[in-house]
Amino acid sequence: MGRLRKRTEAAGASVAPGMTNRPLPEIEVVAGALFDAREQVLIAQRPPGKVLAGRWEFPGGKLHAGEDPFAGLVRELGEELGVTVRTGERLIRYAHDYPERRVWLDMWIVTAWHGTIRALEGQALRWVAVDALPGEDILEADQPIVESLLLRRSTNAAAMPPVGG
Repeated sequence: MGRLRKRTEAAGASVAPGMTNRPLPEIEVVAGALFDAREQVLIAQRPPGKVLAGRWEFPGGKLHAGEDPFAGLVRELGEELGVTVRTGERLIRYAHDYPERRVWLDMWIVTAWHGTIRALEGQALRWVAVDALPGEDILEADQPIVESLLLRRSTNAAAMPPVGG
């Protein structure tokens, strides 16, 4: 075994010197892609005082313990944006590791919603063309979502979700 890394037999993973092989605490997060009449997607800016303040992300938040992901999406977008989600389809689910925890991100395309979008948590909101997302300061954890939206758009541009309202 190398001097800079050691292998752990249980997990078969490489661990840097001084690091432990403890599993990271995990949290479950749900987010939604809402589209307007011009097929732009809504992004939200993390407000001052939050970790990674000023960076952009997709609206959503933490699931409650045992909460169904779609039910959590409905709750989070109601609390954050003041809209009622009627239907949605899962786009992607994956894990992103931060140094202190693992975040499971469950991203949904909101296919039907009702209400007027409002920034109920004081966050800035912006409608952005899907093709322009790579130029936005989107969180690293949300990059797989950006890639999935771009792929979805390029392979099925005619199937973009209907506009809420």
